[in-house]
Formats: sequence, structure tokens, C-alpha cells
Amino acid sequence: MAVAAEAQIAEQTKRIDFYITEYSIELLTQKMETEEFVIPAYQREFTWEAARKSRFIESVVMGLPIPFLFFWEMPDGKLEVVDGSQRLRTLQEFLFAGLRLGELEVLNEMSFFRFEDLPVSRRRKVKNRPIRGIVLNEHADEQARFEMFERINTGSKNANPTEVRRGALAGPFMDLVIDLAQQPSFVELAPLSKKQRLERGRDELVTRFFAYGDGLQDYRDRPAEFLFRYAKKMNGAFAEDPTLADEYRERFTATMTFVERHFEYGFRKTATSKTTPRARFEAIAIGSHLALAEHPSLSELTELPSLADWLYGEEFISVTSSDGANAVARLRGRIGFVKDKLVG
Repeated sequence: MAVAAEAQIAEQTKRIDFYITEYSIELLTQKMETEEFVIPAYQREFTWEAARKSRFIESVVMGLPIPFLFFWEMPDGKLEVVDGSQRLRTLQEFLFAGLRLGELEVLNEMSFFRFEDLPVSRRRKVKNRPIRGIVLNEHADEQARFEMFERINTGSKNANPTEVRRGALAGPFMDLVIDLAQQPSFVELAPLSKKQRLERGRDELVTRFFAYGDGLQDYRDRPAEFLFRYAKKMNGAFAEDPTLADEYRERFTATMTFVERHFEYGFRKTATSKTTPRARFEAIAIGSHLALAEHPSLSELTELPSLADWLYGEEFISVTSSDGANAVARLRGRIGFVKDKLVG
């Protein structure tokens, strides 16, 4: 056991090679201006609200510790920002784009300042302020970058695994996921909060629909890893066989048409719900797909008379509760529950 563990540790260590660096704020913002730092597609839109930008700049001017930045060294020598894009863009906006601060709590005399309003000496001190960074070298593969992201961002308000997949695994399968997630009929069936929309919540739902629908044989109660491996594999499969895109699109469309016809609230719990519980989506969407695959004649039915008997019952509420939602037994249970009810 110990020998096997050591071999595994050694293998993983090869994939995580990094160095620590330090840049002045002046150099950081200049590199942002000249696009030496690359903001990948998986980094969400610039969503820091004005108050948070102001609070961050206040912290910088006060000399408070700033968290490490994380980069990946690209083959062309540029650095992809894995974590820290919000901080970097706020600094860039303050130094180069005339960002005006809001009302500050501590440095209240600096409220509503722009960078140019600071004394020249203070501007120099801000520019000279160093921020440390960790750079993962160019030999790290997508999975290594994903694991670094996932571990350093646990519990923080940064790019999430869905956004990482969207950028790090750009390809024909992910193109299909993004397209389907934006379909008006799906948007109507699966409403999301503003926060969920900004975090690519529908991309996540579509990816889960395909990944879990294709089988859970390699699932180990860690959805982020499972979905990452699946998306990478399917990008390759779609590239080898472009007809798969039409096949998977038809699978998704047929299932959503079935849900729209028979589930009056779509994936919502009630008519007025403004969000889509992920466990409920998985149960209904994937359960419906598997039922249709087993009994294609279900697609011809105009109504399912017994649906209301279980859809609003305590048993369905129980199997779609969030407790242990990502455990494979719970996942199989809720998907199988809907499939079995539909095939009768």
C-alpha cells in the first residue's frame, strides 16, 4: 500500500511544477494593458460591484496583505490568469481607466477619488507595491490546472468549475453545451437566479445531462472531476465524428420537448419558482431521457395520467433533497425513480 501511494504521489507531483514570483502593481497593470496576462474564457465577466472594487483599492492603499495571484505559463510565454482576474482588472481600471472610488469606510478622506486625485508621492507608492504570484509551468496539463483552481478557490467567490471547463476545454462538445444552454425553450424550462446565470449555471445543467445520461460507471462522488474528464473525452469524440453533435443535440431537444409537454412547471418546484434545483433537474431530465430511450413510444403520448401522483409526493421530494446530493447512490436513486415511474 505504501509503495503504491508513493508511486501515485510521485506521478502527481510531476504534473504540479511551479515557481513563486513578485510583481509591482505598476508592472502588473502594464502587463494587463499590453495583454501579456491572458484572461481565459472560463473567467466570468467583470462582475465585482462598485463597492467591492472600492474596498479592494482601499486595502491596497492601506498596505493590507493581498492574496497570491495564480498563473499558468503558456507555451508562448504569456501568463494565463487562473485566479486573480478581478483584482488585476480592478487595479488596471483604477490606474488606467479612471475608476472613481465610492464612499470608503476607513480612508473616508479618499472617498470618490480617482487615481489621479492622489498626491504624486502616494501614486508612486501604490505603483511600487508588490504582489506575489504563483506560476504553474507550461508542462502542466488541463487537469493539473483544474485541480489547482479547484483547491485554491474552495469556498471563495471566484471562477467555478463550470467556467474552467468552458475555457480550459474549448472544443466541439463544449460548443454544443454552450449553444444548448442558451436555447430560449431551455431558458424557460430552467430559470436561474442572476448569480447562477453569471456562473454559467445552465452550462452546468446541460453538461450533467449528457455526462450522467451516458453512464456513471467512473463516477466517484466528485462531480467536478467526473464532468471535467467527460467533457475532455467528448471533445475528442466529437472531433473524430462530427455527426455526434447532431445526435446529442437531438437527444437534448427530444428530452426537453417531452419535459415541456408533460411537466407543467418544467424543472421548477412551483409555478412561481425562479430557480431550478440541480437535483430536481437531474432526476427529471436524465430520468426522462432514459425512459424515452427504453420506450420511445412515450414521446407520442399527449399526457401522463399518473404523473401528478408522484411528482408532488413526499417520496420524490425526498429523493431530490440536497442532503448528500452528489453521492452516487443518491444520484442513481433520483434518476432511476423518475425513469421507473415514467416507464410504469
